[in-house]
Amino acid sequence: MADSTTRPKMSPRRRSELIRYVLYGLLVAAAIAAIFFADWGRIQRNFFNIDSMREMLPSVVTIAARNTVIYTVASFSLGIVGALGLALMKMSSVKPYKWIATVYIELFRGLPALITIILVAFGLPIAFGWRIPGGTLGTGSLGLAIVASAYMAETIRAGVEAVPRGQMEAARSLGMSHARAMASIVLPQAFRIIVPPLTNEFVLLIKDTSLLFVIGTTPLTKELTKFARDFMTTERNATPLTVAAILYLIITLPLTRLVAQLEKRTARAR
Repeated sequence: MADSTTRPKMSPRRRSELIRYVLYGLLVAAAIAAIFFADWGRIQRNFFNIDSMREMLPSVVTIAARNTVIYTVASFSLGIVGALGLALMKMSSVKPYKWIATVYIELFRGLPALITIILVAFGLPIAFGWRIPGGTLGTGSLGLAIVASAYMAETIRAGVEAVPRGQMEAARSLGMSHARAMASIVLPQAFRIIVPPLTNEFVLLIKDTSLLFVIGTTPLTKELTKFARDFMTTERNATPLTVAAILYLIITLPLTRLVAQLEKRTARAR
């Protein structure tokens, strides 16, 4: 006979709620401990020094943040053009085109972005005896664009393949050439599908501009991270990194919110 005092088993839903409440409690306890035990005076002096913040203005916005946006827009623009060509080559029935695109994509997705930037900045001049036009802007943007195009090519290819085949067949039955049907029918639909991941790539490029310090910069071509590091060396204080982090968030958070809204809209459309 079963023991009448045996407690009923906890349901999975109740167990999940209990675990969540325990985690919330631990998080609150950690926050309270941080508030009471942290040396707020030292934190303020080293990470939120008002005098250091004032000295960084307005250059941190008018030069560093502006350059970060310029590098990002330039590299994204170059990258999307290259990615479109690579995606079409990889989907081509001409095998050499497909092989070239596959090797390019796998190579630059496999290499760290820092190595690619160094190869573009120093390898190309050594190998071919000429420098990339545009100085730091041209070199840095091309290095980031090469990496971004490898990733965005796969995104574009997936978007094209997500468009129903009937769209292309219908366009061809109306007498359109394959190229015209791709440009006017398939690609517009594909880009509507892949706007969220492309926006994510744009956000990643904003952060990857911090790698451009390896190619050397002038006072007028520094991006946010390089500007903050140099200022931190002068001030012997970490406040410049805090300011740079805040500016990165000001730039990226609206974009991440935009991605979330676009993903919801795409999901509703489907």
